[in-house]
Amino acid sequence: MSARTVDHVWFWTRDMERAIAFYGGVVGLALVRRDGDDWAEFDAGPVRLGLHGAGERPGLPGGGTVVLRVDDLDATRLLLEERGVVFDAHVGEVEGRARFCSFADPDGNALQLIEYVDGAG
Repeated sequence: MSARTVDHVWFWTRDMERAIAFYGGVVGLALVRRDGDDWAEFDAGPVRLGLHGAGERPGLPGGGTVVLRVDDLDATRLLLEERGVVFDAHVGEVEGRARFCSFADPDGNALQLIEYVDGAG
C-alpha cells in the first residue's frame, strides 16, 4: 500500500484563539471542526488544514509550508496586507508556470500564495 493523496496538513499552535482568528478571519478559510484548545480543522479545498494545541510543548514553531492556490495573487496579497499580514522577501516566479509570495502565521509557520498561469496548475 502506498500514499495516494494528501489528507491534511497540521501545525502546532500555542494560542488556538489567535490561530483560528488568523486562518478563519484573515486568510478566509471555513472552520469545520473545533475541539476546544486541542484541535481545529479548516476546509482548504481537497486538503484539510488542522491546528493542534501545543500546550507547554517546547520547540515551536516548525513544520512545512502550506501553499494556498489563488486566482489573483496581487489582489489576494493586497487584501491580506490590509488585514495585517506581512509578506517576507520570498517572492518569485516560475517562468511560464506560476507566481508566488510567502508569509507566516502568528506562530511562525510558513505559508505561500500561488497563482498559476492558465492551465499550468
